[in-house]
Amino acid sequence: MFSQVGKITRRALLAAGFAMPLVATAMATTASAESVLRVVPHADLKNLDPIWTTAYISRNHGYMIYDTLFAMDENFTPQPQMVDTWSTSEDGLVWTFVLRDGLKFHDGAPVTGEDVVASLKRWGARDGMGQQLFGVIESLEATDAKTVVMTLQKPYGLVLESIGKISSNVPFIMPKRIAETDPFEQITEYIGSGPFVFQADQWVPGSTVVYTKFEDYVPRSEPVSAAAGGKVAKVDKVIWQYFPDATTAMNALMAGEVDFYESPAPDLAPILSSNPDITVEVNDPLGSIGFARFNHVLPPFDNADIRRAAIMAMKQEDYLAAGIGDPQFWKTCYSVFPCGTPLQNDVGSDLMATGDAEAAKAALQAAGYDGTPVVIMQPTDIAVLSAFSLVTAEKLRDAGFNVKLEAMDWSTLTSRRALRDPVGEGGWNMFHTWWIGADVIDPMAIAFSGNPDKGWFGWANDPALEEARAAFATASSLEEKKTIAAKVQERLWAIGASGQLGQFFTPVAYRNNVKGLIKSPVQFFWNMSVE
Repeated sequence: MFSQVGKITRRALLAAGFAMPLVATAMATTASAESVLRVVPHADLKNLDPIWTTAYISRNHGYMIYDTLFAMDENFTPQPQMVDTWSTSEDGLVWTFVLRDGLKFHDGAPVTGEDVVASLKRWGARDGMGQQLFGVIESLEATDAKTVVMTLQKPYGLVLESIGKISSNVPFIMPKRIAETDPFEQITEYIGSGPFVFQADQWVPGSTVVYTKFEDYVPRSEPVSAAAGGKVAKVDKVIWQYFPDATTAMNALMAGEVDFYESPAPDLAPILSSNPDITVEVNDPLGSIGFARFNHVLPPFDNADIRRAAIMAMKQEDYLAAGIGDPQFWKTCYSVFPCGTPLQNDVGSDLMATGDAEAAKAALQAAGYDGTPVVIMQPTDIAVLSAFSLVTAEKLRDAGFNVKLEAMDWSTLTSRRALRDPVGEGGWNMFHTWWIGADVIDPMAIAFSGNPDKGWFGWANDPALEEARAAFATASSLEEKKTIAAKVQERLWAIGASGQLGQFFTPVAYRNNVKGLIKSPVQFFWNMSVE
């Protein structure tokens, strides 16, 4: 349970005083026989293709309707999910996967090996781990309806970890006809084989998403463990009801009109915790890492020295205090890999350890900054990221940057950040986000890519970084992996890839009649029931 520490804001006090009923159309009373889990998601679902984007709301949507070959358990060990049996040749070059019985898409078609091949190829074109894996794949083919054979050019140590990764981009399996969509274009049909069915005709962007139980889904028999084990849909319907205003969302939970609030604003958590009918707790043991991401393609951040000058102005304590608040839910961390994990290190981290505005100003002048405006996209509907944006604007102005904040919602930001156009034509210079710790636990993360053609938004370009990342996949010992990880971190700081804004732990909030919450870095809605 969340403990009430620190000050309660004026907004929170006002909210507690008049938590009023907020009846939405999508929350209309359902038949008594129908069980419904009503969820306030952390963001509006606008982009439905979890391969095209790394946005976590799209990833969560993906987990509702798609399934995966393997899945990570609570110990981050890959376990079979759609796969029944698998084998590896003695030389480690040939991997054979046999699908389990009963796999069926929502349109009634059986899941086949050809669906798997097409889905993995599309994922491999966009995801960081997928790109590295496909860099050593000689062939990937379906030898019969249930069998997929992967032949490698050389042994590769992260095959199962890649195709079983837990977060963005997740290698979800789609029908072949859909998976053959250009990976840099969004799909337009949303058919999976997972435990829930997306009701496209009931989707209202900016408001409501509806999922219904897939009656033909056959769960695994193993106990649930993070993303692994039996995905048992224990409710007939899951409704995501999006509220752009955090106080409104909190009121809905307190009034019993929603059951689960995925990411309550930090300053409202003490009020929620004071309600005896509500539980507030941290569900992700690794937490999240704040990022200030530069556009490496457009000026002024096409200059590494200017990016580094901006990073020098950043002070993690200021970001975390503004965005998270209560110190029990955050800590400074100057490693690009989450603190408390095996690859944590301090190589190059002195660049932003102090947040020295004067040093940043001197570095900016030395870099020849010419006053080019810095356009920061500010997602006003996500409190943490909105606060991060405001802190960066202030710090960069103090360092001598010409800063322009452009307010928008998160779903708009996730679409706009894919544009490489000039700023005057829809482009951008900076945005803020976070990665869950599980996504950036090692150098294979797309967030650390140095490939401008296939990498993450911002499009960093550093061949030395890519060489080090490729070497990590073939490392044979933990010590070798640590050495390579330190090299990756050195390159990331050297090129000023992103600002690291610290490590934080965002609680979830839910009514006490909700049962079966899965402890995991990713929010899942199978195994959950409403009593």
